Amino acid sequence: MTLIRSAHERGITTLALDSPANRNALSAALVAELGAALARCAGDPGVRAVVLTHTGGTFCAGADLKAPPDPEAFVALMRAVVGLRKPVVARVTGHVRAGGLGLLAACDIAVAGPGSSYAFTEVRLGLAPAVISMPVLPRMDPRAASRYYLTGERFDAAEAARTGLVTIAADDVDAALGPVLDGLRRSSPEGLAASKALVTATVSETFDRWSKELTARSASLFASAEAREGVTAFLERRDPAWVL
Repeated sequence: MTLIRSAHERGITTLALDSPANRNALSAALVAELGAALARCAGDPGVRAVVLTHTGGTFCAGADLKAPPDPEAFVALMRAVVGLRKPVVARVTGHVRAGGLGLLAACDIAVAGPGSSYAFTEVRLGLAPAVISMPVLPRMDPRAASRYYLTGERFDAAEAARTGLVTIAADDVDAALGPVLDGLRRSSPEGLAASKALVTATVSETFDRWSKELTARSASLFASAEAREGVTAFLERRDPAWVL
């Protein structure tokens, strides 16, 4: 069963995360399939840009705690989004949590609807937003990142736009996407590639510098006693032992 739904219209390929039963969580299978879909887009001259969206009420719930991807595979996926020579535009009308925020931040442009919400929930599971920091922190306001990394609070699309995590918060996502996609269709392929390289340079450098260390840190955190308690409590729908 495919986990990525694909469609193409006038140079724009839409890739939809299509695993609503687990809230489009980042399973090993979904990460592999999305990576393969992006590779196909990279090699197709008919693709001018990619729209990354979702089915169901959640864009991405973060790592699939029952079948998580290898941290290196997830890092490679985020890096593939950043490194794709074609713009990747996120279309978000649902909830985004934890690792899903890394995927969102890796996109070049993000348009979010009023029904979307965001939270770095790792800290409440005995974890930390380690590998997703590579695309998130270069884009997000540092004070806002400190607050939401440390508290795990939920925030809305308007706040996500204010902090730089998304580009546009709109009541009508598709109406807001219209001029964005029109602009991409009017742009030359090489012009887009060169321009994207300029605006993603800092993110790319962050991956080059920190990938190895943060991947190891993520693996260590997932293996910790606190993470085992946090994940178990989450799956059992109870508070973890440290809640006061």
